[in-house]
Amino acid sequence: MMIQHPIPPFYDKESTILILGSFPSVKSQEQMFFYGHPQNRFWSVTAAVYGWDTPQSIEEKKAFLKKNHIALWDVIGSCEIEGSADSTIRNVVPNDLGSILKTANIKAIFVNGKTAEKYYNKYTKDRIGRPAVCLPSTSPANAAWSREKLIEAWSVIKEN
Repeated sequence: MMIQHPIPPFYDKESTILILGSFPSVKSQEQMFFYGHPQNRFWSVTAAVYGWDTPQSIEEKKAFLKKNHIALWDVIGSCEIEGSADSTIRNVVPNDLGSILKTANIKAIFVNGKTAEKYYNKYTKDRIGRPAVCLPSTSPANAAWSREKLIEAWSVIKEN
């Protein structure tokens, strides 16, 4: 069964970097905001990169993103998926990044993990003519990367 991406993109005209995941987890869909699974290290890692305390509420997360000029969305607009397992993604329809790119002065695009990179390169890169930098996934499934190693790798987002 096809599942539509339920979460609108988060951005404003001040956004300078765009971070794309693959598709929201079941927990994120329930919360209607990105990286909602408590074991996903996205908020902990990005907050550490910028020297912030980890935002807890959705309002704190939005304030963090806005203050640091970060836009968030996902590569996939709809797909078939079993639970939250990226490995089960099929029949992908990509999101259209046009509204973000027309509104914000995005200087760099990053993808959170290899699945996002795979679908970005397959569906989006040539259409918008911009490469994306692949960062190691903040998912708890990426156990090979410690939080400290993730913070080091993700620090590149602050340079943009």
